[in-house]
Amino acid sequence: MTPIQIPLASILRDHAAWLEKPDSGHQADLSGMTLNDSTFERAVLRQAILSRATLLDANLSGADLSGAQMESADLQRANLANADLSNATLNAAVFSGAWLHGTNLSEINAAGTLFKQTRLNEARMLEATVKDASFHQASAVRASFHHSRFYDVDFTEADLEYAVFYHARLQHSRFFGVNATAASFGGAKVDHCDFTHAVLRGGTFARSELIQCLFRHANLRQCDFTDARLLGGDFGLAVLEGARFGGAVLKMADFRGANLAGARELTSDQLTGSITDGTTVLPNGKRGPYVRNSGAERVK
Repeated sequence: MTPIQIPLASILRDHAAWLEKPDSGHQADLSGMTLNDSTFERAVLRQAILSRATLLDANLSGADLSGAQMESADLQRANLANADLSNATLNAAVFSGAWLHGTNLSEINAAGTLFKQTRLNEARMLEATVKDASFHQASAVRASFHHSRFYDVDFTEADLEYAVFYHARLQHSRFFGVNATAASFGGAKVDHCDFTHAVLRGGTFARSELIQCLFRHANLRQCDFTDARLLGGDFGLAVLEGARFGGAVLKMADFRGANLAGARELTSDQLTGSITDGTTVLPNGKRGPYVRNSGAERVK
């Protein structure tokens, strides 16, 4: 047994006693400790203090870290699969390259947190508050972000296939080049976000509000904008073939250069309230600009 394992075991025992009865133990405080390659598999560290702890390549799979204080902790390449980090404070923590498959990250506070190249497949991040964080090239296939709030967050080149942002609030965030095939932004408020070169094929923005977002060169084939509100926004050179717009409100959405061939349920009023020109491909396959009551809104 190495010298560090004895105090750790004691710390964990005292913490378990503290969780059971606060006056019979001590809250685990691992702040500032270097615990690289350590094993905490299924450990109970609920409400523990891990601020500034270094846990490179550590195994925390299945661990209970709910309510933990993890500010500035370094967990690069750590294994946190199926761990519970709900309600944890993760400000300035580093999870780059970590494995968080199926991890519960609900109600976290994560300002300045790095999730670069992190594996977040099937993770749950419900009602979280995330600000000035990076998910650059992260994999979050089938991850759930319901009701979470993202401000100035970087998802550049992330894999968000089948991810769900149901009723999320996304402001000034970057989705440049993401793969968000069949992802759902249903009921979300998406404000000044950048989806340039994003692949959103088969995704849904139904009942969402999109305010001045960039979708240049985006793949929006078969996307569902039913009952959405598109307030401004740049769809230049985007492909919206087969997209649905039933009941949507379009106010100055810029479709110059966009391909709307086969787009369904568009009305004359919707297209008149948008910006089109001779480079726009209208729903009937002809070039614009759209002329009111021309019938070009009807798919052949």
